[in-house]
Amino acid sequence: MNEQAGVGPTEWEFGEPVGVGPWPGEWPTDERYDPDLLAGGDRRNVVDAYRYWRREAVVADLDRRRHDFHVAIENFGHDHNIGTVVRTANAFAARAVHIVGRRRWNRRGAMVTDRYQHVAHHPDVASLLAFAAAEDLVVVGVDNTPGAAPVETTELPRRCVLLFGQEGPGLTDPARAGATLVVSIAQFGSTRSINAGVAAGIVMHAWVRQHADLGRAW
Repeated sequence: MNEQAGVGPTEWEFGEPVGVGPWPGEWPTDERYDPDLLAGGDRRNVVDAYRYWRREAVVADLDRRRHDFHVAIENFGHDHNIGTVVRTANAFAARAVHIVGRRRWNRRGAMVTDRYQHVAHHPDVASLLAFAAAEDLVVVGVDNTPGAAPVETTELPRRCVLLFGQEGPGLTDPARAGATLVVSIAQFGSTRSINAGVAAGIVMHAWVRQHADLGRAW
């Protein structure tokens, strides 16, 4: 399946497509490779190790590498940060992203990474909490509220769901009540909160620093 139609904004630089052209020389026989990409070039937003691979092969390889944390974000008001959260979760190889609330979300910010990242939907917080309990995952809420533990000095559980509220109001009351642990991000300026997509990236990276095998990074 040719994926060139899925070229996203990050795959262009100074008006020119990035990536690689048609495969030079004799084609590889490995079934992971896509004949259309070998013939036409690969301009997708993927690391070089996955150049010319079929999408299904990329997902299968990522499934072997994914980490033990999940990411969840509440979506009760069409939060525009969800695409950014999905893109960042893909970069850090999260097990899955869970959208809680409205099913629809703006995919533009994901920059096509949702093709390679598992994304699930839960109609409400109760459904997410039931999933976490069934999978033996600790729910870690992220919100700058009184009593929250500083993420900078807190050991995050290896098997967990990092739960983020939507931009502005933060976590809903059911989400805060259902979390085993709530962590906050240290801030030193005048703003009351930071962008939800940025917050998600900070906490995911905190998990990676504590638990990931950094020798496996690209």
